[in-house]
Amino acid sequence: MDLPRNPTRSVRIGTATLGAGHPIAVQSMTATHTQNVDATVAQVNDLVAAGADIVRIAVDNQKDAEALGQIRQQTKANLSVDLQENYRLAKSVAPFVDKVRYNPGHLYHHEREKPWQDKVKFLVDVAGENDCAMRVGVNCGSVDPAKVDQFGGDDSLAPMLESAWEHCELLDRLGFTRYCVSLKDSDPAKVIEVNRRFAERRPDVPLHLGVTEAGLPPDGIIKTRVAFEQLISRGIGDTIRVSLTVPNARKSEEIVAGRKILADIAAGRVRSVVDFGIKTLNIISCPSCSRVENEAFIELAQDVKELTRYASEHALTIAVMGCRVNGPGETDDADLGLWCGPNFVNLKRRSEELGAYPYDAILPRLKQELDQLIAGRAATNG
Repeated sequence: MDLPRNPTRSVRIGTATLGAGHPIAVQSMTATHTQNVDATVAQVNDLVAAGADIVRIAVDNQKDAEALGQIRQQTKANLSVDLQENYRLAKSVAPFVDKVRYNPGHLYHHEREKPWQDKVKFLVDVAGENDCAMRVGVNCGSVDPAKVDQFGGDDSLAPMLESAWEHCELLDRLGFTRYCVSLKDSDPAKVIEVNRRFAERRPDVPLHLGVTEAGLPPDGIIKTRVAFEQLISRGIGDTIRVSLTVPNARKSEEIVAGRKILADIAAGRVRSVVDFGIKTLNIISCPSCSRVENEAFIELAQDVKELTRYASEHALTIAVMGCRVNGPGETDDADLGLWCGPNFVNLKRRSEELGAYPYDAILPRLKQELDQLIAGRAATNG
């Protein structure tokens, strides 16, 4: 089956090339702690063996950057680095990777007095000096605060789109066109719409597709499949990542799932769109990655899924996030949110903080809040 492809320009990432009719690349992200060099190298190589074209590694500090140098010496994989708040780390890590990913919303966390345009110029210079591509990674839970203020809360997609378009325009003006863009949300319907709208205006820019915090398999695979089927069948998408909450030893399942989805789409084996989060319970959870400070998060996500089966027919969203980097912001839109620290799990009702609880005490507290929400809705509807 011949699929249409948007006329995107080519972006080289090591030995892989995105866009311009090249095969859709499949990628994943390591879940090991970056400073555990042996474990990270083993996971990188395991992902490559499963068919990964690109592997992303998170770097949060200088020690991570030093470890990345050692990792690079032990693998030939096409490596991408995930910069979070500290954009300046790009200078330390760019010599060891093929792509640098930055989040426009995170550029405000350091040197707040410096214009974000200057920070992007810094990243462009570093990428150019080190033969690196870049990804502008816009995420629903950490959007540029200036854009959020501009549009208010009625349209969650407009701030994402305006931020992405604005960064593309700056990169183009700076003469740096070796970049791709991602616009991710935990709702597959929003992923479809935001990427469709972006591609309509910028069909030349390669898109990295993904449903963030897709959750546990098989649900997470189904949500992701829905978004990918609808976008790729329209010619939208040049690289994909399936984000699943799985133990470290099963991380390669993301690659296997991605390859299977692409093969099914190419063969015309597609499914109808599922309307998530409207008529039934929706549990979202982030993919395990090196920022997770307690691997009990993965077991907790599984326990939450089991605990809440009795509420499956209620239109509620529960978010389970694994770290303090994305957790606080990315639980704001959930009816109930949990974000995990090293020893405690923080419970929220949308943006309202309800307290921090030990891992062995959070489930009864979550059930209490869930029961109250269900009872409140029943009283309102009754």
